[in-house]
Amino acid sequence: MNIAVVGLSHKTAPVDVREKLSIPETLYDRAIAQLCSCPHLEEVAVLSTCNRLEIYLVTSETEQGMREVTQFLSDHSKLFLPQLRPHLFTLLHQDAVMHLMRVASGLDSLVLGEGQILAQVKHCHKLGQQHQGIGRVLNQLFKQALTAGKRVRTETSIGTGAVSISSAAVELAQIKAQNLAACRVGILGAGKMSRLLVQHLLSKGAVNISILNRSLERAKELAKLFPDAELHLHPLSDLPTVLANSDIVFTSTAATEPLIDRAKLEMVLDPAQPLMLFDIAVPRNVHTDVNELSHVQAFNVDDLKAVVAQNQESRRQMAMEAESLLDEEVDTFDSWLRSLETVSTISSLREKVETIRAQELEKALSRLGTEFAEKHQEVIEALTRGIVNKILHDPMVQLRAQQDIEVRRQAMQTLTTLFNLETSSNKQFG
Repeated sequence: MNIAVVGLSHKTAPVDVREKLSIPETLYDRAIAQLCSCPHLEEVAVLSTCNRLEIYLVTSETEQGMREVTQFLSDHSKLFLPQLRPHLFTLLHQDAVMHLMRVASGLDSLVLGEGQILAQVKHCHKLGQQHQGIGRVLNQLFKQALTAGKRVRTETSIGTGAVSISSAAVELAQIKAQNLAACRVGILGAGKMSRLLVQHLLSKGAVNISILNRSLERAKELAKLFPDAELHLHPLSDLPTVLANSDIVFTSTAATEPLIDRAKLEMVLDPAQPLMLFDIAVPRNVHTDVNELSHVQAFNVDDLKAVVAQNQESRRQMAMEAESLLDEEVDTFDSWLRSLETVSTISSLREKVETIRAQELEKALSRLGTEFAEKHQEVIEALTRGIVNKILHDPMVQLRAQQDIEVRRQAMQTLTTLFNLETSSNKQFG
């Protein structure tokens, strides 16, 4: 049995491919149900963010399991396998375990050390449990990865001054516009990314900020987080007006189709009226045809890489410190996973001893007579169970706790031989 991950990220696929693979939360239940129906997949978890789509799986037949996941991704994205495969990566067992640890710690992010991914991994874990894709193995893996992410955040300085996608977008806007305080800024969306946009824009001196959202109540909730700022709130129907009266517009909504395109801009902008668009959503909120307008500059998440690169070098040494912490967490998880080998032997031993106990108890009660047996059966039952549990306790604890794999397997074989146990063949993880 193996743990594996199949997916793609900002490192392997451009945004136009990533957006085809994106799975919105409203479709998680369907995606997990479809994956769990595959004959070789025992557990699955889906991590979908603007920079990655990764399927974590537990499978007894690795090649078939990964083939099933790849086919699912092809069907979901409507990309033929030859188009999709060059963008996919696959990792097995310890490599897959370490990858999730690195993802949760922000070490695999576009922005090295960014903290938002930890919450996204936590949410992925929650959704996997909610939709019954995560079982014992992935549950423990995600718990260990979350622990690793928290340790990296608290025991290293990699998060100090680390930027998010939102702050990278604001930095790029500042480079392009030079003076954000003089710019009229629009933000399309009122989620967490938009909150971070407002936070970073205010820190850079922006004062004229408009927020548009389908739900005006959600926009008002966001505005309450910045009581000292004068934010202008609009329903999404005001988008043409805000576009016409903005110098810079950031977009970050969960819309699956572009909300801004060339035709819409031509209708609302004066001829040659300049506008900068920063689209940090995946799927993209801004259609690529806006680039056909000479007075419009459009940037997406892939365009942020140059800005991010300037912030990376100072955190590389911190990342090396973090890697050593992750090695410890991988070892802890691997020890837990290896201990599952003992389950079959322990279950067989307990079952055999329990069978002997029940048979001998029945004989003893029959000899004691019906009246005595009925009166004292509970006491005798508890006595025999207590004796069995105490005899088995130390061997079971020692077997589970044994770190040396060969010593543990020898102990299991010895128990199997001495007690003539009938154990199912153990499928090793690795």
